[in-house]
Formats: sequence, structure tokens, C-alpha cells
Amino acid sequence: MTADKAVDAVTALEELAHERVDFRFKGMPPAAEGLTVAELAARRLNLFTDGFTTPVLALSAERLEHNLALMETYTERHGLAFAPHGKTSMAPQLFRQQVDRGAWGITLAVPHQVRVARKFGTERVFLANEVVDATALRWISAELDRDPGFRFICYVDSVRGVELMQSALTAAGASRPVDVVVELGAGEGARTGIRTEAECAEVADAVAAAPSLRLVGVAGYEGEVPQATPERVHAWLRRLVALAADFDKAGRFAGLDEIVISAGGSAWFDAVADVFAEIPELSAPVLKLLRSGAYVSHDDGHYRRLTPFNRVAEEGALEPAFRLWAQVVSRPTPEQAFTNAGKRDAAYDLDLPEAQVVRDGRTGALRDADGISVTGLSDQHGWVRTEGSAGVEVGDWIGMGLSHPCTSFDKWQLIPVVEADGTVVDYVRTFF
Repeated sequence: MTADKAVDAVTALEELAHERVDFRFKGMPPAAEGLTVAELAARRLNLFTDGFTTPVLALSAERLEHNLALMETYTERHGLAFAPHGKTSMAPQLFRQQVDRGAWGITLAVPHQVRVARKFGTERVFLANEVVDATALRWISAELDRDPGFRFICYVDSVRGVELMQSALTAAGASRPVDVVVELGAGEGARTGIRTEAECAEVADAVAAAPSLRLVGVAGYEGEVPQATPERVHAWLRRLVALAADFDKAGRFAGLDEIVISAGGSAWFDAVADVFAEIPELSAPVLKLLRSGAYVSHDDGHYRRLTPFNRVAEEGALEPAFRLWAQVVSRPTPEQAFTNAGKRDAAYDLDLPEAQVVRDGRTGALRDADGISVTGLSDQHGWVRTEGSAGVEVGDWIGMGLSHPCTSFDKWQLIPVVEADGTVVDYVRTFF
């Protein structure tokens, strides 16, 4: 990054700190109205006693730091470049922390997200999707022409897609080719991606015939392997590596300074590390690009069960960093209670929130949420069941763990970063 661009990126992040706190940001203290985010952070308010309103989502400062450090050392240890999936958080402050810790760049899913990342100085973007929108391609082309230091890579997974990309880039007068990787699908019934190696070759031939595109590697997403097991995931990853080797042998990567081989969600990155360690010598150095992104906040459901660190314990352990605090607003029966957090506030696409701790509304004392469970979510209410001697009353706060961080960040535009004693030390701004 040039000095001028570095200044622009810092300026954009500083602008976030100077944004005024107002009605847009739920959970913020009404008394904070009109303060800048930086001024509010400097006050080091307490999440529980200084005016935050429920529901409010909190991000643990200590656990966030732990997770960032753990994946930094993990990728270094295994010789992997790292482009964490930023669509998990869409938080430029977290993008910057990841890049500052050695990440190659940021992975994104759609062109709008690239515009956000570029606004805040991201120099390298891996777009894990095929882009066929002519307007988006025109903007990408202009951005590449404007900034020689911008590196952009995206998927191609069809001849038709290649044709649409070439047509749009030609109309845009592109002077720099767009770098693409052929996406190998994870199997029948999986999401995007080409199903067979023969079809991958056809798409690669189409790219070779498209002067506005440049084939730089292969990629895919092992998290979509049907009926995934370690054996199935390893087998698919070896197919991906073999595809790269076959392409290289056929001269498809001639003239490249590096060949990109990329995979890696947050459930199987141990398998990616295993198989990428086996990549044979090719005609150019290989960028072994891991894209796991949910590790930043981790979770108390989906990824907690599937994290590779459960399988390889000596590598360390990620820690769930989110906690959603809601208040009990109704207690109609001894077995039932309702909180004021619902689908608008909590991730619910994979698992319901997990009641973990209760903060007594009278004394402020904390206790484990034994015998308390969340059984459902309405738009603005959480359905809570209490069993045995478990007691909550109206006014108590319930702290809940959340599943699937991808749908937690998108419900909150300004998230307090909270130390263990409740002190709010920073705020993370998201853009969805």
C-alpha cells in the first residue's frame, strides 16, 4: 500500500470513530445521543449499569483478541496465506486487525461488500462468487485501473459466466484483466461450482479465450461436501489440488508469478492444512489461500461443534465471543418466561440462542442459567422455559450464547466490545 493510500484508509477508519451515536444504533444509552463513537468509548461505560438498553449484543474484548491471535499463529505454523471471509462480520475495523496480523487480504461474497472493503483500504480481495453483473464489473474494472496495487480475484464456474464477464469488461474498456479461479464444486447437491474436471477444463479454455480475464488458479468450498466426514473432505480437497496440477501440466498457468489454490471455511480448515501441505511443486510458487472467517467471534452452536480444534486439540481452542443480553419482560407461568430479544436481535437460522447466565435485576449478581432454555423466537420476544428450581423474574437479564456468527453481526450496526468486568472499551461498526 502506498503512503497516500495508507493515509486514506486510516482516515476512513477514523471517520467511523467520529460518527455520531443516535437512534440508528440499538442498545446504546439514550444519554449517548450526539456523542461520537470515540467519545463514547473514552467514557468506558459499564454495559450493565451505565444506561445501555436491552436487548444489547456484546463482543468480548478478551475472546476477540484470543481468536485473532490463535488463527494468526495457526496459519503461520501451517504455511497458509489467509484471506478470512469478511462477509461474516462486514466490520472494517476487524478487517484492519486481521490484515495487521498478517492476513493476505479479505474474502467477500458480493460486489457491494467489495465497495465497503475498498472504502476502508483493503488492498486484496478474494470474491468467492462468480460476478456477472455488468454494472459491478464496470466498477471493479475502474477500481483496478485506478489503483495498480489493488489485487482482485473471483470465481468462474460456467462458460456462460465467462462470456458475460468478457462482454461487460470489453464494454467497460478494461485495461487490466480480472484474475479468476475456476471453482470446483464440492459434489452433487452442493452449492455453486463446476461438477466435473472435464467441465472445469472447458471453463478454463473459455477464460483463455477471453482477453479481459486471466486464469490464476483453482478454488472451492469444502464446507459443502455432501455428508461431510474427514475422509470425504480430504478426498475432495485432493481433487482440487489434482485439478491445479493438471491445469499446470497443460500450461494453463504459463507466465504467472504465483498459482492460487484456495479453500477453507470454518469447519474443516484442519483438512485444508493437511492437504495443502501435500501440494506438489508446480511451475510457479503456490499461494495456499485459506478463507475461514467465522473464527473472529466463533459461536456457541454450529461452529463450536464443528471447529477443527475439536479434532486437533493441540492446536488450541477458539472461544465464543458474542453474548446477547435480553431482559425478562413477562413471567406468565412458573415454567415460562419471555425476554425482549427475538428474531430481530438473535441469530436463529441454525440454532436457537443458549441461555448461559442470569444477572439478577435487583442485586446485579450473576449466576449460571441452570434449568433455563430458549425454546423459540418471535419477532421481538424470546420464549424461555424454566425447569425445577430455576427461577427468573421480570427485570432479570439473561445472557445468551449465539449460533452462526454470520447472522449475528448483520443484526447490529454498532456492537460494544466489552471486557470481562462489563467495561465497554470500543465499538465495532458493521455494514450489511
